[in-house]
Amino acid sequence: MRIGELAKRSGLSASRIRFYEASGLITSARKTNGYRDYAAQALWTLQIITSAQGAGFSLDEIRQLLPASPEGWQHEQLLAGLKRKVAEIEVLQKQLEQNRAQLLVAIDSIENRPEDRACTDNARMLMERLLEQQAT
Repeated sequence: MRIGELAKRSGLSASRIRFYEASGLITSARKTNGYRDYAAQALWTLQIITSAQGAGFSLDEIRQLLPASPEGWQHEQLLAGLKRKVAEIEVLQKQLEQNRAQLLVAIDSIENRPEDRACTDNARMLMERLLEQQAT
């Protein structure tokens, strides 16, 4: 199929499809008139790429996981790649929770600052609270 049809069926722009092709994620044959001709598998591959990017995979990670053909999935390699991504997401979740906790401490400190305490004193106390929280 030509790039316009692939773009329409995939919901991606032709330039995005060309980018994926230049990145080595999909391939096309050239017709005698110079037009790209994509196999039906290209649509399937684009759907996988889009889903994987939505799940946080980089193009390099996707490239390592994609099979040469739909029958060519490397079970162990795919499973290991997916498990690695889950572990990365868990680390990010922990970091986000720590960031959230620090922001809540800052909000609490600002909202509940005694009127007789100067902003600079409050900021110093806030920094001490944040450092204590990081230590635990």
